[in-house]
Amino acid sequence: MKFFVLTLPVVVSLTLSFTALSAENPKVNELTEHQQWLKNKFNEQHNNLIPIVAVADILFACNNANNNAYGKYTLDTLITKMSKERLAEKLESCLGGELVSSDTAINYGLLGCFHGQLDDLPEDKKVERMKLVKKAISSLSKEERKKSFTQCVTDQSISYLK
Repeated sequence: MKFFVLTLPVVVSLTLSFTALSAENPKVNELTEHQQWLKNKFNEQHNNLIPIVAVADILFACNNANNNAYGKYTLDTLITKMSKERLAEKLESCLGGELVSSDTAINYGLLGCFHGQLDDLPEDKKVERMKLVKKAISSLSKEERKKSFTQCVTDQSISYLK
């Protein structure tokens, strides 16, 4: 599933436009109330989904790096079918005592998340892009990698909202 990522300036611009229009048109007021309802409805679900997606991303890449020692799973299966408890157990085993905040876990998380983002590409293009992701990961500071992982997981989680 493809989706658009709105940058802060675009969101601010859209918000200002809707605010200005709503003063002139009562129909737009209804629309913004509906948008607020949607935001309220999905915000909690999105916030609950983010940690599951993050753990699944880390486990997926860690497991792949260990030749699927903890089972052969798709990222989608880890996110939608496996219980939170089982995900945590498998991740703990796969990381071998390392914390989820470790460099290794963050790197796995980025690899897993971008694998998910690139899933619709043909295999040769995906391999090519994943090489670029690995190269980029090695050039970023830990803070930049954490920020990138957080953004990637936040965006990725949107596609799993129901």
